[in-house]
Amino acid sequence: MSLFEKIDTICLQVYDVEQSSEWYQDVVGLKEVYKDRTYRILSVENGGTPITIEENKELIDSRHHTVYPIFFTKDITKAFTHLKENGVTVGSLKRDGTNYFFDFFDLDHNKLQVCYWK
Repeated sequence: MSLFEKIDTICLQVYDVEQSSEWYQDVVGLKEVYKDRTYRILSVENGGTPITIEENKELIDSRHHTVYPIFFTKDITKAFTHLKENGVTVGSLKRDGTNYFFDFFDLDHNKLQVCYWK
């Protein structure tokens, strides 16, 4: 049994979320399906896993961009506890108003994230 239901999104960090959202819509043809102050969710026409662009003003150049999958779960507390009990490096459980989420890291210190939203 998997701890997660699906990959919720792939997250890309961008310097200017507004400018990047317009580019992804105008040039790539994605549709903005959710808008927040610091991030946007962009959908591919036929569904599938969307792309989240997240603003990070500290980006210097493209070599410093971070890409990471975000897993979705209906029981974020259970996922958080399970990973922590199994010795996984886990960040704190946070809420941004809409989502509950936390970061965790694999054996090579790659960032992964888990979220829950209604």
